[in-house]
Amino acid sequence: MALVTVTDPARDYLAQLIEKQDVEGMGVRIFVTQPGTKNAETCLAYCPPNEIVPTDEQVDLQKFTLYLDHNSVPFLEEAYVDYSKDQMGGQLTIKAPNAKVPSVDENAPLPDRVNYVLASEINPNLAAHGGDVSLVEIVDESVAVLRFGGGCQGCSAVSLTLKQGVETTLKDRVPEITAVRDVTDHTQTENAYYQ
Repeated sequence: MALVTVTDPARDYLAQLIEKQDVEGMGVRIFVTQPGTKNAETCLAYCPPNEIVPTDEQVDLQKFTLYLDHNSVPFLEEAYVDYSKDQMGGQLTIKAPNAKVPSVDENAPLPDRVNYVLASEINPNLAAHGGDVSLVEIVDESVAVLRFGGGCQGCSAVSLTLKQGVETTLKDRVPEITAVRDVTDHTQTENAYYQ
């Protein structure tokens, strides 16, 4: 069962919205669009009885049922739904830290663990310069072959970023990784952050 926390204020707010729909048995469905990608978004939608999917997990929140989209479950671990009142009425907040990449443990396959570190730690930092890095493959059982994109491609500081940032972080978080190799064509410099 995915661990999704729905705070009491969020339950009350969603229950009020459901009541206004005037549909017996109405619930709420939580799902992730484009799960596991940098474009992933976590969404809530009304779920009337005729739209219940048999494979979805059901969580009884007393005032209504929360339906967890089966394909989204790995990406909903540690998701958090909250509602806070403000001057404009209120704000419903959905946080799903694993929507872009599912949480992995030390027993996950090596490429999954490398991708998790890239998505959760390294790419958010590179995004400040419009860059990103992706795993191409693992060779010799311990060398991560990477490709840089966006502002990192052709950037004059990429070797520093690779050695002092990416390689250090990957080796620290994934001890089986002994080295990284860059296969990016850095002759393309039109989007480079530093030229």
